[in-house]
Amino acid sequence: MSPLFLFLAFVALLSALGVVFAKNPVHSVLFLILTFFSLSGHYLLLNAQFLAAVNIIVYAGAIMVLFLFVIMFLNLNVDTEPHKPALAKIAAAVAGGSLLLIMVAAMKDVQPAGYDAATFNSQIGMVDKLGMVLYTQYLLPFELASVLFLVAMVGAVMLGKRELGERNF
Repeated sequence: MSPLFLFLAFVALLSALGVVFAKNPVHSVLFLILTFFSLSGHYLLLNAQFLAAVNIIVYAGAIMVLFLFVIMFLNLNVDTEPHKPALAKIAAAVAGGSLLLIMVAAMKDVQPAGYDAATFNSQIGMVDKLGMVLYTQYLLPFELASVLFLVAMVGAVMLGKRELGERNF
């Protein structure tokens, strides 16, 4: 393994833990942006330049702006946060532990494939190859995702629409 891969993995893991354990929601979003940048570095190591660029533009850019907007819109702070009962905390810990157990059980017999220079295709992560696979083999899921996004946008507009007589703050 290359030292750059190990460094990016270390940064990704630490920033992902920062997302979960940050007390301030804005700090959590900033850690998530750092996680996306480190994952884009992994995409570059895998010779998937298009995915790296899309990850930075879409996720670290547009989606994080939406997250920050929602956080500021909801005005999350310690004073307004409802107290969670101990049973909810225990249920969350059990659910997280069971997810970890399932992930470990699923990955215990995985044998990572080695690098074979004879069969390696250096063009595998390029835009033209990705487009051919996306629009031939995965056309139906791609179109269903676009319909799902359209429904989500219509729902967001309907939720954000003001009624007659409603005042702005």
